[in-house]
Amino acid sequence: MRYLELTLDDPAMNLALDEALLETAESLAAGHAEGASLAADSGAGAASSEILRVWEPATPCVVLGRSSRIDQEVRLLECESRGIPVLRRASGGATIVTGPGCLMYAVLLSYQRMPELRLLDQAHQHVMERQREAVSRLGFECAVQGICDLTWSGRKFSGNSLRCRRHFVLYHGTLLYDFPVELLAHCLGAPERQPDYREQRSHLDFVTNLPAHRADLISSLRTVWGADEPTGDWPLGMTLRLASDKYSRLEWTKRH
Repeated sequence: MRYLELTLDDPAMNLALDEALLETAESLAAGHAEGASLAADSGAGAASSEILRVWEPATPCVVLGRSSRIDQEVRLLECESRGIPVLRRASGGATIVTGPGCLMYAVLLSYQRMPELRLLDQAHQHVMERQREAVSRLGFECAVQGICDLTWSGRKFSGNSLRCRRHFVLYHGTLLYDFPVELLAHCLGAPERQPDYREQRSHLDFVTNLPAHRADLISSLRTVWGADEPTGDWPLGMTLRLASDKYSRLEWTKRH
């Protein structure tokens, strides 16, 4: 599997890159006429391969799930007063707050190699078991709870979501290791839907940091995913287009 460690300066670009990796791989796998230009854009067609990307925002950012309601899940006035941008991703799940101390990952997996991942429960199980293994390798006994949360000592430190297409699934999420969790209470309201194991706990009582080192987390992720082929190739053109036409637009962020 290829490995890309890349954080872009603009929050919209960071979200766009995950989708660009997915869409480029889809186009190439489907043999679309545009495949040749996309291959050149991403570097000799390498975007059709499975890939693990890791990144970490330099400043805080709120990211809505694809179907999240901004008026219910986000404290907009508080975010505005703190200068924290609010964006929306292409995958499902609840709204998150990310920033320094929150390692973001994205893994792109092919249905051709693993057709069982077309079943959502199988996709969740496959990815979350590997994420759990990566953390356990560092000496932390964690558990998969809810649909796709990772918990340590009964508190959540990783939330995850996915985006399915015809040939690939994009699975991405968070790993909190040194994040100011008080930002959650400032930026987010109580989620409309909560997993049973949350037991109505507040953000501060429910979420925690995993006391691991960033470099160790990355190394362990690379090991469990077999991401031993570092690459600098990524679809710049498509990322720019998606950031401009979608992720930076209020129409997308405020959609219901």
